[in-house]
Amino acid sequence: MTELSELGLSSYEEKVYRALLVTGPVTATELSDISDVPKGRIYDVLNGLEARKLIRTQSNDPKQYVAVQPEIVVERLLAERTYELTQEWNRYRERAETVRSNLLPTPPIESSFWHGSLGSDEMSTAFQQHMRTAEDFVHAVIGTPYENSTWDTFRTEVEALFEGANPDVTVDLLFSKKVVTELPDRFPCLIDERSVDVTVRTISDVVLSFDVIDQVETTIDLPHPVSGDDRIGVVGIKDSKVVEEFEKYFQQLWANGDPLL
Repeated sequence: MTELSELGLSSYEEKVYRALLVTGPVTATELSDISDVPKGRIYDVLNGLEARKLIRTQSNDPKQYVAVQPEIVVERLLAERTYELTQEWNRYRERAETVRSNLLPTPPIESSFWHGSLGSDEMSTAFQQHMRTAEDFVHAVIGTPYENSTWDTFRTEVEALFEGANPDVTVDLLFSKKVVTELPDRFPCLIDERSVDVTVRTISDVVLSFDVIDQVETTIDLPHPVSGDDRIGVVGIKDSKVVEEFEKYFQQLWANGDPLL
């Protein structure tokens, strides 16, 4: 590969241009003989070079061709290659972004985050609104961080589960045994006073507190990274695959749970 070919000239174009540097103004027929470029190709080559402003015509009777000064030609070829390489670079960047997005997991379609500590008025209100979206059932697992707190702290949130639900909703509550130790003696009465159908079970270990509503949405408690008896907030996810996984997990825990009431 020659230097001019690296800058974008074909072998025929380079032969023609180099010949013109030696001959000065010549006709296409003369240039074909001098450069060894076939007569069937000479006009295509000349038209291409002229369109790129690397050669020019000097007269029309007969038409003669002249080479543009080498310094100018090199700059024009360099500009062409720079443009082509920039376009190629942009194309590869776009392709890389496409590949990267295809390789990365798809984020949940709909998600939200509620910031709030355990037992706060904001979270109690949020839980009531959350429960009002339920039409058929609510499956809730209650463990960390509730099990490291007290009934006085999280009572409003547990009550909000019932206050927000409509009477036709079925509520299945699964408490960790450590949370059960924090429940007051009147907890059974609290359940009986509710108009919704509530079933309560308990299980030894629960690593995460979450709920699933109508297999449409799940909310997950995010324990506080420093304070073990609190949370930093709750994340709500409506992505069907995520909700399905949490519903399966709930059913596994529920099957291993013991009736509490």
